[in-house]
Amino acid sequence: MPYITTSLFSLFKIGPGPSSSHTIGPMKAGKLFVEVCSGLPRELLAQAARMRVRLFGSLSATGEGHGTDAAVLAGLLGTKPEDCPPGLLPRLNAEKGTEYRIELGGRPVMVSLADIVHDSIIHAYPYSNALVAELLDGEGEVLFERAYYSVGGGFVQWDGWQAPEFGEPVYKYGSMTELRNIVRAEGLNIYEIMLANEMAMTGATRPQIIDGLNEILDRMEQSVEAGLQGSGCLPGPLKVERKAHMLHRRAHSLNAAPGKFLAALNSYAFAASEENASGGVIVTAPTCGASGVMPALVYAMRHDMHVGDRAIREGFLAAAAVGFIAKHNASIAGAEVGCQGEIGVASAMAAAMFTDALGNPSRYVENAAEVALEHHLGITCDPVGGYVQIPCIERNAMGAVKAFNASLISTGVSPESQRVSLDAAIAAMAETGREMSSKFKETSLGGLAVSAVTC
Repeated sequence: MPYITTSLFSLFKIGPGPSSSHTIGPMKAGKLFVEVCSGLPRELLAQAARMRVRLFGSLSATGEGHGTDAAVLAGLLGTKPEDCPPGLLPRLNAEKGTEYRIELGGRPVMVSLADIVHDSIIHAYPYSNALVAELLDGEGEVLFERAYYSVGGGFVQWDGWQAPEFGEPVYKYGSMTELRNIVRAEGLNIYEIMLANEMAMTGATRPQIIDGLNEILDRMEQSVEAGLQGSGCLPGPLKVERKAHMLHRRAHSLNAAPGKFLAALNSYAFAASEENASGGVIVTAPTCGASGVMPALVYAMRHDMHVGDRAIREGFLAAAAVGFIAKHNASIAGAEVGCQGEIGVASAMAAAMFTDALGNPSRYVENAAEVALEHHLGITCDPVGGYVQIPCIERNAMGAVKAFNASLISTGVSPESQRVSLDAAIAAMAETGREMSSKFKETSLGGLAVSAVTC
């Protein structure tokens, strides 16, 4: 597709952490598989006894730490990411021996956490994050199977998958250059273009879109507030202590304005990221692993800068444009391009949002996004122990600070003086991701994941 047809509410999803490609995507795949199996011939279903899911690639390498095992099981049991109650995934993980019953064609089909199998890391499937769901008979023979691919940001595909059919966007663009040309030719702001396209593609009314955006912003704020209340250690063997509440107290103790604001911004990013790492409900922005960057700026604008919600919404739509373009021309999946596609893109989106919300013209918005992304290029995805904790949580805070600083840099100089375009930075990200060793892309086989002591 030469132009972007992604909906706002496909990019920004509400669901459980700690990873959109490892929890939200696999949860969707599990639910989809049960729905497909429900339509199989009755004579086939009469033989069915169990379900099994085999994980491949980075889903296998980091599945337990990323919560994939429990997420797939929750999906098989009918849970949708947006309806997943807090604490469900940790509870399923804690009840490893429990057998669960799924009704298919009036027959019970059993499944447990032990049926989620970690298979080969190196495989021949077309996407790194692959899983194969199987319906088995009483002898363990496969009656029916389907491969699913979690392609980043909670998006799921499969063999024969076709993109959802939307209406034609009013303003067609596939790059920042094309979007900039529309802004100039039509005399519109980015948010006006995004709203018009969303209405044309999905049939949603303007008030419905505004309500949806308000819910996403509120959920982002809630993830920060929940994280600020958290204490103790995050799940898993790393014994990582929650730090958001400490950083928040530190911010309140500082008198100097610059340090006070940055300390608060760090605490907000830590809070949402720690909530994600604990399996709490967050918003993919654009992924779970990067879900602390934009919420930190949203919370700071609402509570520390008192920016109005309308301005924040308009900035949020500018951020969506950046996320769309990055996904369309490169990737937002750590398993595909490394952390530059997660924290890097999140920082670019947050920089665009912040710059736009403060009333700056669209060229400044683009430049801010480019500056933020440029200084994340080459960052690997190397979670220690497969958990979205080290270095992920601190990287969210650094991404938020870089977004803030990128806005300061871009609005402090003439926009024409910018020598690198956002499109060029995204192209560099795509090339870097292609050349990056696979061990540095969400497998926990390189970088900090092997150099840091985990015991």
